[in-house]
Amino acid sequence: MPELVTEWPRKTRELQNHHMDSTLWNDFAFRDDDVIVATYAKSGTTWTQQIVMQLIHNGSEAASVGESSPWWDMRILPPEVREQVLVQPHRRVLKTHLPVDALVLSPKARYLYVARDGRDIVWSLHNHHANHSELAFELLNDTPGRVGPPMPRADPDIRRYFNHWLENDGAPYWSFWENVSTWWAARHLPNVRLVHFARLKADLEGEMRDIARFLGVEIAEDRWPACVEHCTFDYMKSHADHVVPGGGIFWEGGATTFINKGVNGRWRDVLSPEESLAYERVAAERLGEACARWLMTGEGG
Repeated sequence: MPELVTEWPRKTRELQNHHMDSTLWNDFAFRDDDVIVATYAKSGTTWTQQIVMQLIHNGSEAASVGESSPWWDMRILPPEVREQVLVQPHRRVLKTHLPVDALVLSPKARYLYVARDGRDIVWSLHNHHANHSELAFELLNDTPGRVGPPMPRADPDIRRYFNHWLENDGAPYWSFWENVSTWWAARHLPNVRLVHFARLKADLEGEMRDIARFLGVEIAEDRWPACVEHCTFDYMKSHADHVVPGGGIFWEGGATTFINKGVNGRWRDVLSPEESLAYERVAAERLGEACARWLMTGEGG
């Protein structure tokens, strides 16, 4: 079970695979107002990036996650994208999928860790993985520097896909439980805030206002309707080319494939009660009761 962080966390290891290279943070030149959106994956990452971009840019439709807010530790990110980030004149928003112990944390940057029930994650992850384009597999597997095995094709059977993911702690991606547990342990740091997908769904404006306060962003009341509207699922789906990384070139069907359904609970009609309970038992064992309950419900973080 995760232990509460009582001193400033230090990076203790590198994490490298077909997607990620944690060394890319080692020499990153932080600014004091940087915002880092962290998740395991498919937890509301792009949604939260969109929220932050809208808050920073006062509800402007011109603010583009796809163009301005890359996944910094993605090893295949083009050099020109990194160069653009380093000279951005506005407040920067970056994302990571690293656990805390493989990440360099700045004491002055702001970190939003976004979580979601692992069963919901897998249903979104399967759509994401099963719709990868040939270009995506070529880049992930053939770009020099890959550590570990190549990224395999997705099992078309989502039930088998889920059980393989659960039994192998996130395979073929990365460890789910260590990702969640390290950020849960860091939740009391003054510049870390936990965000939950279910709470964003239940009260988008309320959560956005809380995030704005955490980031120290002030929005005029007459701009709030635009900010919230631009962060709805319908808006993001209809503007997917502007929101999705790379404009959607990594997925068959383009950007709208990446922004899939944005709903929870689809696993209930597929998993047996025993399979669902197996997930809950592992969650409690790996995370502890309090963290497992928060991960499932969004309550108690």
